[in-house]
Amino acid sequence: MRILTALALPVVIVVFWWIATLDETNPFVPKPGQIVQDFVNVWAGPLLVEQVLPSLYRFGIGLGGAIAAGIVLGLLIGGSRVAAKLTGPLFEFVRAVPPPVLLPVLLLIMGIDDRSKIFLIFLGCLWPILLNTIDGVRSIDQVLAETTRTYGIGGWTRFAHFILPASLPRIMTGIRLALPIAIILMVVSEMYAAIDGLGYQIMLFKQIFQIGPMWAGIVIIGLIGILLAGVFRLVERRVLAWYYGQREVETSAP
Repeated sequence: MRILTALALPVVIVVFWWIATLDETNPFVPKPGQIVQDFVNVWAGPLLVEQVLPSLYRFGIGLGGAIAAGIVLGLLIGGSRVAAKLTGPLFEFVRAVPPPVLLPVLLLIMGIDDRSKIFLIFLGCLWPILLNTIDGVRSIDQVLAETTRTYGIGGWTRFAHFILPASLPRIMTGIRLALPIAIILMVVSEMYAAIDGLGYQIMLFKQIFQIGPMWAGIVIIGLIGILLAGVFRLVERRVLAWYYGQREVETSAP
């Protein structure tokens, strides 16, 4: 039933899209059937592997580095009021700078290889994870925090069994926000000074007026986003099983 509910609106949109473009003669207006045909004839096969895998590699390295750095720095800064006050204005300034603006600078400094693209994804994803982790540490129940100190729970035990679990809901929220940012920056970084990747191939199809394959590439990006969101939802449900269980108990309580 959940799957049918999730697919209902996309199916309706595709049906209306198909009906609206039945008599369309503009070659730049995509048709669902033509996109499927171009995907099978052009993308399915070696091209899909050659262009999608490099993009997923940059996506994974950049997002993975941002998750690791954002959680570690967020836990350290969130646990120190002095560090939070010192870094607050700097973080707000850097967060206000759109990451795509930094792409020309990164290309000049790091070159057109994978380093500049991975670092751009890393920078764009770092801030939502970092700031949500800091907020997660700050929002810990102070009564529970004082209770752990009263019972002499400190060091690694307090961190692993109290601070980190209590911050996990906000940390997962930051990662969820970072996922679409990583996909956007992955594509944007490949549209300029690249030799492979989804963004590069889509721009190449656009320049040679292969409109159908171009739209098929855009659909592939959307499908990757849906797949990653579904996988993340499963991981989140497993990691935060205790949290969702607690919410269900609170909701059902009279």
